[in-house]
Amino acid sequence: FVNKQKNHRIISCIFFTVYLCVLVYFLFFAENMGRIAVSRDYRYNLVPFREIYRFIKYREIIGIKGVLLNLVGNVAAFIPFGLFIIPVFGYRIKVYEAVLLIFDVSLFVEIVQLVTRVGSMDVDDILLNTIGGTAGVLMYFGYKAIERKRYCSET
Repeated sequence: FVNKQKNHRIISCIFFTVYLCVLVYFLFFAENMGRIAVSRDYRYNLVPFREIYRFIKYREIIGIKGVLLNLVGNVAAFIPFGLFIIPVFGYRIKVYEAVLLIFDVSLFVEIVQLVTRVGSMDVDDILLNTIGGTAGVLMYFGYKAIERKRYCSET
């Protein structure tokens, strides 16, 4: 059992590292996401739900692809973070600590975007990323519960 847990952690660390590299690329370097051009101005939103509301209200003008990319994309981008964070930390991290870490990482990303002027700092992105990461944590625990139930029924 210990070997299986150790192997699971190693595999999780590898996937988590690859995920982080891809995430950093899309957040800071992806040309098709408008990340290369550094703006002269600081672009930021500090009002919760302002951009979420704007994307929903103007969905016809923005287009469904733009709305999905922003709203669903910000949630989906952090689901793997939530899935991997527990096994990567060796099962020592509690759910609320994982959620706080997800929030902190998202806040850090947004601050880096503000300082580097790549993309824009948006409080709504922090909210959506945290929701996605939390969903990932819950998915992980759901998977573990199913695995435990299956293991118990086999013995």
